[in-house]
Parts: sequence; structure tokens; C-alpha cells
Amino acid sequence: MDAPETLSSFPVHRAVPTRWNDNDHYGHVNNVEFYGFVDTAVNGWLIEASGTDVRDLPAIGLVVETSCRYLRPVSFPDALTVALRVDRLGTTSVRYALAVFRDDDGPDAGPVATCTFVHVYVDRTTRRPTPVPDVLRELMASARP
Repeated sequence: MDAPETLSSFPVHRAVPTRWNDNDHYGHVNNVEFYGFVDTAVNGWLIEASGTDVRDLPAIGLVVETSCRYLRPVSFPDALTVALRVDRLGTTSVRYALAVFRDDDGPDAGPVATCTFVHVYVDRTTRRPTPVPDVLRELMASARP
């Protein structure tokens, strides 16, 4: 995601509030917190939109790759929206493109950060790659550009 995007570039939006303890000594939300925002947004969406607790499926999604590009700082008590879309849906993996927006900036403002997040699905017991569960695949396909 090299070009700035807007909230409307993403089909899924998840509210993520900042917390007091997200701020670091420098007065802004620490970089590591963004990975928590992204992980929470993806898994919260999967659970709520599919009506399935992903922790109970025979195949589980393991995070194998993440990245985050920080564009502008945010601080508590900023309210954020994590927006996501599925950029690639393979047999056993999914690559999400995400962007974090500060709600007070408005819907047409650019993101404060852009991220990628990759899940590879594996059998819960053997940890060998396995197809993305159908209930999740259908949902993921609905979030493609």
C-alpha cells in the first residue's frame, strides 16, 4: 500500500479505542500496540461476521507475517478505526491489507498507519497446512477488492 488510501478503500471497519497504557514515554501510542490493534480487528471480524468462534475450528490461523508502516502518531484518548480487506486468498493462507485511521480526522483523511497481516491455516493437532475453513473462506472472499 504505497499510495495513501481512504476509509472507503476497505470493506470492513472495526472500532479500536486507544488505552492510557498504549502511550509510551514519548507521548504517543507505541509501535507494538498497532500489531495488537490489527490482530484484534482481524480476529474480531472473523468471529463476529462468521458467527463462529475461530478458536473452536479444526483448522487454526497462525500469523506468519506482519508489517506496519507508521505515517502519523496517535495518542490516548484517540479513537481509531482499523479497516481491512483481503488482498490474497489462497488455499491455505490469507493476506490482509489494513489501515488504521484516527476517527477525528474524518472519513476522507489518510491513515495513520498501513499494515499487512498473513494467516496460514494449519490443522489444530498436526500443525500441518490445511485449507482455510469454508465458513471463513466465504467471509474472506466477501472482503476482497
